[in-house]
Formats: sequence, structure tokens, C-alpha cells
Amino acid sequence: MLHAVIAAATEEAAPNPLIPEIYDIIWSAVCFVVILFFFWKFALPKMQKLLDDRAEAIEGNIAKADDAQRKAEAALEQYTAQLVGARAEAGQIRDQARTDGQRIVAEHKEQASAEANRIAATAKTQIEAERQAAVVSLRSEVGTLAIDLASGVIGESLTDDAKASAIVDRFLAELEATELEATSNASTASTAGKN
Repeated sequence: MLHAVIAAATEEAAPNPLIPEIYDIIWSAVCFVVILFFFWKFALPKMQKLLDDRAEAIEGNIAKADDAQRKAEAALEQYTAQLVGARAEAGQIRDQARTDGQRIVAEHKEQASAEANRIAATAKTQIEAERQAAVVSLRSEVGTLAIDLASGVIGESLTDDAKASAIVDRFLAELEATELEATSNASTASTAGKN
């Protein structure tokens, strides 16, 4: 066995399949350096430029979005201010309309009251005129009847108009005095009854 160990030591060592040969390592390193040089010189700057352009575009879009956000906030504030102003103006218009409505109602009430008073005064005047006309008509009819009755009682004709008119007037004056006296006695009695 010793002999086998010595024989194995003297024989050349067999190469390790996991470790490449030295010339493979050198040529692989040369290829790597050449590829690295071309990548560093041509591909990397283009990639860097592409990334820089993309970053600028993103930053530009962010700036545009920020600007749009500021504009939207300004528009919102302006809209809110206009809305507050419109609400205040609407409140003033409502109050003014309410005041105008109350004023118009009051004016119409005054006009209606004045019209009612005018109509009442006209009616009173008309009633008084009709009463006076009725009194005059009744006086003449009562006078005519009284003269006819007196003529029938006396048996003579009372043709003297002045005398007949004086008799009728005196008779009607006595009737009015009696009527006034009865009215004042009734009002005195009603006041005494209330006390």
C-alpha cells in the first residue's frame, strides 16, 4: 500500500474539473473588459439619458399636477366666496321682498280702508239725501191728507195754501217734538237702569 501511495504521488496530479485553465480565465477577462468598455462607453450613457429624460418628464408632470392643484384650490376658494356672496345677496333680496310685500299689503289695506270709508260716507250722504226726500215727500202727503181730513171734519174746503201749509207745519213740528221727547225719556231711563 505504501507502494500505491508513492506511485500515486509520483504520478501527475489530475486536473480539477471545477477550476478552469489559466488561459480560459485570461481570455474570459479580456472579453469581459472589452464588453465592459463598450457597455460603459455606449449603452450606459444611453440608459442614463433615458432615465434622466423619464425623471424630467415625471418631475414636469408632478409640477403640472401641483400647478393644476393650486389652480383648482384657487378656483374652489373663488367659487366658495362667490357662493357666500350669492347667499348673502339672496338673503338681502328675500328680506327686501318681505319688506316690500309688507309695505304693499299695508298700502292696500290703507287704500281699502280709505275706499271703505269713502263708500260709507257716500252711502251715508245718499241715505241722508233719500231720508230728506222721504221726509219732504211724507210732509207733503201728510199735509195733503191732513188738509183733506180737516176739510172733511170741518165740512169746508181749506183752499188757502198758506194757511193750510202753516197748519201742516205746526202739526208736524208738534209730532217731531213729541217723538224727540219720547226718545230722550227712553235714553234717560236706559242710562238710569244701567247705573
